Amino acid sequence: MKSYYIVLLMAVGMLLAACDSEGDKFDYEKVGLLISGTEQVPVQRFTVDELPATYAVTVKATRRCAQPVIVRLAIDTSLVRAYNAKHGTAYYPVPASSVTIENSEVSIQQGEALSSAAQVKVLSTDDFIEGATYVIPVTMQQVSGEGGEIIESSRTIFLQISRIISFYSLENNQNASSNYIFPDDKMVNLSNYTIEFKVYSYKFGNVGDIKRVLAIEGKNEEEANMFRFGENGSAGGDILQWVLPGGRCFSNTHFKTNRWYLISCTYDGSTFKMYVDGVEDAQASGSGKVTPFQRFELGMSWGNYRTSQFFQGRLCEVRVWNRALTASEISTGFAGVNAHSEGLVAYWKMNEGEGHIFHDATGHGYDMDWTDTWRDDRENGVLVPHDYSQYIKWIKDDNNKVAQ
Repeated sequence: MKSYYIVLLMAVGMLLAACDSEGDKFDYEKVGLLISGTEQVPVQRFTVDELPATYAVTVKATRRCAQPVIVRLAIDTSLVRAYNAKHGTAYYPVPASSVTIENSEVSIQQGEALSSAAQVKVLSTDDFIEGATYVIPVTMQQVSGEGGEIIESSRTIFLQISRIISFYSLENNQNASSNYIFPDDKMVNLSNYTIEFKVYSYKFGNVGDIKRVLAIEGKNEEEANMFRFGENGSAGGDILQWVLPGGRCFSNTHFKTNRWYLISCTYDGSTFKMYVDGVEDAQASGSGKVTPFQRFELGMSWGNYRTSQFFQGRLCEVRVWNRALTASEISTGFAGVNAHSEGLVAYWKMNEGEGHIFHDATGHGYDMDWTDTWRDDRENGVLVPHDYSQYIKWIKDDNNKVAQ
């Protein structure tokens, strides 16, 4: 009972704030109505394991109703665009054929404060775009019966569909450490950018026991964005260092073994920011330099360092953007992103499961064929061609699962 009144007070506070900000003339003799779960945030996770999947939606009143109240609920996908514009998110409205709502008219009986439940059902995911994050906007469309008034800030709940996805990833092999250099006509100057990848470590060393993951850079390694664990000056071998143009940035996160992380590093022209699993983790001042993207390095390929600096782990979901993503955009990309997203230059899912080509999902022509890689064998600045296709290894097990 105590928790109910806490919720009630919160809802009333939200109502008063909404009225003050919007200039509403609220009738305080009426009962405020809100969709359950929207008291703090309107987006709630809807886990879809098997189809059909059901989510019960109810309406709460800020106090017990003096007489019955009927609320008509509806799915209104047009609300997604406005939500994205307001919050900087990139949600997709669920396809109409994929979802339905049953018992859409819910009622709060006299003397009660909680309605009956409507059933929102996901029937199919066949029409879903790979990498897109979908929401179902369920809104209070109409209220019947005197004494009830909708709290606008809680009129709509956005059910974010979360699917459990199994995936292949690249399992690192030290002999595969090498560079792929794109043709000159594929070079892109990045003045604002985001670099993302998902990483999974089997083992970390001590400080000084460097483990290099990857680098995005110019044709001749200029203005590199390079990522490695265990660099001197860090607080541990489990700290990620981002070597960036003109400086460096260490993570505050101490990474753990045997779990996946999404690393997102942005540059907006003035500030470098590192995000870990969608949360800002560290930042550094910008250099104003432009990164010429034309080369991808897997691991540490220089001389004999590919053995001593070998990163033991897995890699997937490598993305290069020509803009700095917002925190809201980053937070929805853990399972993947739409390959046709605005500003996405190259996207290697690294989930092929077979073969030796890392395909660029964007279709922009940044496929990487590991029969045609280059490395400096003798540490003399001379790149030598190598076919390392036989060392590309794929893995899919119970550790390679993600909730979208």
